[in-house]
Amino acid sequence: MEKRNIGKLEVSVLGLGCNQIGTTIDEKQSANVVAAALDHGVNFFDTADEYGGGRSEEYLGKALRGKRDKVIIATKFGSHHIATAAPELTALPPGEGGASARWVEIVVERSLRWLGTDYIDLYQLHFPDDHVAIDETLTALDRLIRDGKVREIGCANFSVAQIDGAATAAEEKKLHPFVSVQNRMSLMRQEALADVIPACTRHGMSFLPYFPLASGILTGKYRRGEMPAADTRLGRSVAPEAIGKILSDRTLGKVESLESFAKERGHGVLDLAFAWLLAQPAVASVIAGATKPEQLAANAKAVGWKLGAEEAREAGRLSA
Repeated sequence: MEKRNIGKLEVSVLGLGCNQIGTTIDEKQSANVVAAALDHGVNFFDTADEYGGGRSEEYLGKALRGKRDKVIIATKFGSHHIATAAPELTALPPGEGGASARWVEIVVERSLRWLGTDYIDLYQLHFPDDHVAIDETLTALDRLIRDGKVREIGCANFSVAQIDGAATAAEEKKLHPFVSVQNRMSLMRQEALADVIPACTRHGMSFLPYFPLASGILTGKYRRGEMPAADTRLGRSVAPEAIGKILSDRTLGKVESLESFAKERGHGVLDLAFAWLLAQPAVASVIAGATKPEQLAANAKAVGWKLGAEEAREAGRLSA
C-alpha cells in the first residue's frame, strides 16, 4: 500500500480508525480487524483515550503486541467525555480532560500503559480547549518529544484560526509544532477544502480526514424509500424520525450521481469516496473505522484507485 508522510512518520494512505474498538466490538473482534488491517498493508492505527474509556487503546495495544516496530500508533487526548457504545457519551469527572500541562503529563502515562508501549508515534489534541493557552499545551507536548515519549504531535477538530494560532505560538517559543490536523471531510462534507486544507499547505501540515464515508452514506447501502438495516451505523445510532432528514432525496440524489460516475470508471461509490480524498492537497492518510475484516478489505481495495485532477474536480462538483 502507498505511504505518505506525517512529519517524519511514514504512514499507509489508509488508516484504521479505532473508535469502534472497545465500543461496538469486543477484544476478539478487534484483534481480527487489526489483523486484517496488517494483512492489507495498513500500518497506521488511530485511537483515542476516550474510546471505550481506554478499552480501545488497551485492545489495540494487545492486538499489536510483537509488531510495535512495524506500525505507527496515533492516539488522542483532551476530550471531556468517554465514548461508550455509539452514540453514548459519559462526562469525565471535574478536573479531568482538556489541554492543560498538568493533564498532558497525567494522561500520556495512562495511554502508554494502556497501549503497552513506551512511545506514541503521533499524539494529538482531540479538541481545542478555550480555557488553556495553546502555548501551555505545546510546551507540555514539546517536553514529551524531548523525553522520547512522543515522536510527533498533531491536533484535531481545529479551525483555521486555531491552526494559525498554534503555528505562531510554536514558532515564537521555538517549540515543536503540530504536524497534522484531523478533521471531518468527505465528498458530502467538503468545507475543509476552502479553509483548513489551505492552512495545512501553508504550514506544511498533513491533513487526516475522518468520517470519509459520511456515516456510511457513501457506501451505497442506503436507498430511497428504505429504512437503514439494524446493523448499519444509521440503523444503530439514529432515531427513526431523524432518518428522513439525513437520507433526504437531495442527499441520495448526490449519491446516485456519484455511483454513476464511479460505475463508468469500473468502480463503486465507496472506492470513489477514498480516491477523491487522497487526490486532495495535504491529505496523508484517510482514517476509516471497521467492525469486520471484510470492511477493511473493501477500504484497502478502494485506496488503490488514483483519480486524475479533473476527475476529482468533477466528483466534487457532483456532490457539492
